[in-house]
Formats: sequence, structure tokens, C-alpha cells
Amino acid sequence: MITRRRGFQLLPRYLVLVPFAALFVFPFYWMVVISLGTLQSVFVFPPYLYPLGHFENYLAAVGLLPDPSTGQYLQIPWARYFLNTAIVAVSSTALVLATSVLAGYAFASMPFPGRRVIFALVLLIYMVPAEVTLVPNFIIVADLHWIDSYQAQIVPFGASVFGIFLMRQFFLGLPNELWEAAQLDGTGHLRFLWLIAAPLARPPMVTIALFHFVASWNAFLWPLIVTNTDSYRPVQVGLEAFSYADATNPVLHAAGSLMVTLPILIMFLLAQRQIVGGIAASGIRG
Repeated sequence: MITRRRGFQLLPRYLVLVPFAALFVFPFYWMVVISLGTLQSVFVFPPYLYPLGHFENYLAAVGLLPDPSTGQYLQIPWARYFLNTAIVAVSSTALVLATSVLAGYAFASMPFPGRRVIFALVLLIYMVPAEVTLVPNFIIVADLHWIDSYQAQIVPFGASVFGIFLMRQFFLGLPNELWEAAQLDGTGHLRFLWLIAAPLARPPMVTIALFHFVASWNAFLWPLIVTNTDSYRPVQVGLEAFSYADATNPVLHAAGSLMVTLPILIMFLLAQRQIVGGIAASGIRG
């Protein structure tokens, strides 16, 4: 009886949430349907609402089979694009974690002159649109001769305001008794951070890493500006090059888009609990 009553209480929520979930999932499902269809099936009306099972489209997208519409093999260096994206995403995520932990701990636990003012200035960066910084950042990167390199895609994004804020909120919630006990053992701030505070901060660190990794994986505008060759282009810019290489076949475009989207989607689905747990552990409330 209690279970049935609980079900009736949750029914209105599901009646609202399920259609919204279907609305968000449908574009991804439609991409799967197109990628497993044929060029003729794309333009059929009414459209096919189920996959036709042409998995050879993925082999054609990676150049192992000829393009059905042109009969030619596509020369797209997908392996290089994915490798470049992995290098940039992993390196920038590691840099963001390091700066977020150090800055967040400093703002939370180390008194210094102007701490509140500096932290407020850091938060004000959120008010600056990213597009406004494109030109000055490009000038700096060009002066450093970093155009068409990994460091141009890593260093400018080596710090995160969101990461600093999240870590500060977490460290503010740590019991002061931990720091007092560490002081009795002669432990300084850096050792306390490395041995005690940082291990306890794994939930928000995982959240920061996942958010930044996803953002780095999906980065397009900045890599498009600072890369000129396939040797350093990430997968999102490579996907655009793929669309130009075969501008007449939406089936292969859908297959390429699915290959680019699927890894990060799987990672996000597997890490949902860590993301929610990390934000909850930091004390942030919606």
C-alpha cells in the first residue's frame, strides 16, 4: 500500500519529466537512425523512425570502405584527431585540477591581504563572455609563436573559475580540528593539503575534472583559430573538415558525429553520481 501511494505521488513528476527526457534524447536517436540508413532513406517521406542496420557507413566514414555516394575513399585522419583531443583534454584537465586545488585552498584556509577582493575579482571573470577574450588571447599566443601547437590549446585554459570556487567551498567545510591536529605534528599548509585536504577533496576534484574534460573535448572555436594542420587539430575541428570532405552525404556526417559524441556521452553517463556527489560535497545548493 505504501509503495502504491508513493507511486501515485511520483506519477505527476514522471508525466512531466519523461516527455522532456524524450525531447532531449530524440536528436541523438535520430542521429543514430540516419547514420545506419542510406542516402535514399534520408529523403524518404514519411521518414524511417528505426535504424536500417547499415553499419558499413562507419567503415566508410573512417576510410576503410568507399563512400557510397562518390565511390572514393575518404582520407580523414581520425586517429590523429582523437589523439590530439586526448592530449589536450588530459593535459588541460590536469592543469586545471592543480590550479583549482592550490587556489581554492589558498582562498579558503590561508589568510593574506586582499583575499576577499582578489576572490571577488576572480569571480567577476564569469561576467566576461569568452568571445571577448578571443582576440587578446590570440595576440598573446601568436607573440609566443604557439600557433598550431598543443600549448596554445592547453595553457590558456589551465585555470578554471568554477574549479577554484568549487574547491574553495569544499575546503571551507573542512573541520578546523584537522588543521589544528596537523599543526601539532609540525605540518605546514602544503603538506596538510597534500596528505589530508586533497585526498578528502576527491569528489569535487572528480566533478571539476569531468566538467573540464567534457568542455575540452567539445572545444571548437578556439582550436579552429589556433590550429592550421591536422597534426594538432582536435576531433571537433576534424569533424568540420570531414563535413567539407564529403559535403553531399548526410549519412556519413551522422556517422562521424556519432563517433565523436559517443565517448564523451558514455563518460558522462557513467560519472553522473560523481558529478552530483562532488557538487553536494562542496556545499553548493541550487
